[in-house]
Amino acid sequence: MKLKWLKNLIKKPFAEKVIGIFAYYYLKAVGLTTRWQSVTGVKETYEAIKQNGSIIVIGWHGRTLMMPYFWNKTSKLNALVSPHRDGRMIMHILQKFGIGHISGSSDRNAKEAALELLQNIKDGNSIAIIPDGPRGPSMELTMSPIFYAQKTGKPILGITYSIAGSIVIDKSWDNMLIPLPFHKGMYAITEPIFIPADATSEQMEEYRQAVENRLNNLTWELDKKMGIPHIEKGKVPKKSRRQLAEEQKKGK
Repeated sequence: MKLKWLKNLIKKPFAEKVIGIFAYYYLKAVGLTTRWQSVTGVKETYEAIKQNGSIIVIGWHGRTLMMPYFWNKTSKLNALVSPHRDGRMIMHILQKFGIGHISGSSDRNAKEAALELLQNIKDGNSIAIIPDGPRGPSMELTMSPIFYAQKTGKPILGITYSIAGSIVIDKSWDNMLIPLPFHKGMYAITEPIFIPADATSEQMEEYRQAVENRLNNLTWELDKKMGIPHIEKGKVPKKSRRQLAEEQKKGK
């Protein structure tokens, strides 16, 4: 009960903004103090933008914190961000990194967000999607990036990183990696992956699995080199009491 006032305070819009800005400066400090052992794919990413006009960026929910660090602010990127509280804080972090946002998720504003994502690509803007969020399963790709790539002809590029000494929140569904400053790290972006416009539903699933495997294998490879314990995919959030109560009312 004593902390109820603090929880209520954190929910305030100004508090979300303050936390988001603080997180930005923390992540910036981590990036500047990390001894990057290798940074691969960044140059190729901007070459892909030059050749294709825009790209589709993806990354796992547990690796979102340092994803924007090497993004060039001169290249327009809009990220799909959940309208929930955590998403609003992420929005402020992205703004400081020079990245725009589109509000939406699988359970709120989904149709409108999908149309806005497609319109952004048509307008020449790159888009970013976290394809295992906000509910998981972790490190498992939804079909949405494959769909956008097929409909627009734009390539998918996956971003991942690993930093030695990071804290892994293994109790969270996404095994969030919290990087600490003054450690060695590795950052990588996959090669561009195109989805043919005439791909069948069976082929779309094959591409989905191939993209998921590529990003997972790259993430695990970096983790192994940085001494981060192997993180299994497939975790989902524990249901809240409210969700359980709603399901009981519906007779589930």
